[in-house]
Amino acid sequence: MVKKRIQFLINPISGGKNKKMFEKLARKHLDFNLFEAEFIVTERANHASELAKRALADEIDLLVAVGGDGTINEIAKELLNSTIPLAIVPEGSGNGLARYLGISTDIAQAIKKINTFKTITIDSGLINGRAFFNVAGMGFDALISDRFAENITRGPVGYLKIVLGEISKYKAQTYKLNIDGNSLERKAFMISIANSPQYGNNAYIAPGASADDGILDVCIIKPFPLIQFPVMIYHLFSRTAHQSDYVEIIKGKQITIERPEKGPIHLDGEPVELSQKLTIEVLPSSLKVVC
Repeated sequence: MVKKRIQFLINPISGGKNKKMFEKLARKHLDFNLFEAEFIVTERANHASELAKRALADEIDLLVAVGGDGTINEIAKELLNSTIPLAIVPEGSGNGLARYLGISTDIAQAIKKINTFKTITIDSGLINGRAFFNVAGMGFDALISDRFAENITRGPVGYLKIVLGEISKYKAQTYKLNIDGNSLERKAFMISIANSPQYGNNAYIAPGASADDGILDVCIIKPFPLIQFPVMIYHLFSRTAHQSDYVEIIKGKQITIERPEKGPIHLDGEPVELSQKLTIEVLPSSLKVVC
């Protein structure tokens, strides 16, 4: 039997986790009767994308993202509508997509999942031509993603510190939306576009979202009194965000959003500057994933 060629693309800083022993542990649990493996540590931002492009040209059989949602994004955007599947070893801060897909955060279990080589096909989203696979957003969470990217403290603790430091200062903005032909205007604290239900760490912004239904969930979080912040957090972790008076969720396939000015949005937690007008669409069944 011809072995499948597999590349592990390892983000050494994701989640603030030390990955020096990752290769040794992976070799212990990977089935080398099935795979011929190569382990590559990324060296800079977008290096994983460069490696994924090279893997496509070399016709590698499987790419493995070892990192969080941002690492997945770097690799997966190069695999859109290709025959090469993506596998995930969750080593990020939140691991939203991996959690949704039922991939264990235990390295040994995640590697054993790869050995099965069972794949499904999921949707992805585009904002002004830029891909996302879990959740994208604008407003407060984009600001936090921007601050978090600059922060030396990774993981949930670092994220929470930034949230607490910024939430009392942030001002809501007015957005004009068109969702599948229906126009509306909303003043919003933030707007999240969900392909799967959660940000990560089991914080569910769109409990009814599915990554294989050909639809995106537009989650509008309205301005709320600061005293309600603990209640909002409760809704996220109890999967009841849709029941909050401050949350409106509208499903759609073709979406445009106009905001007061250009600025940051986040794609799977990674910040990027985009224009005032955002054109958003779903790409059904566009990524093969081992899970």
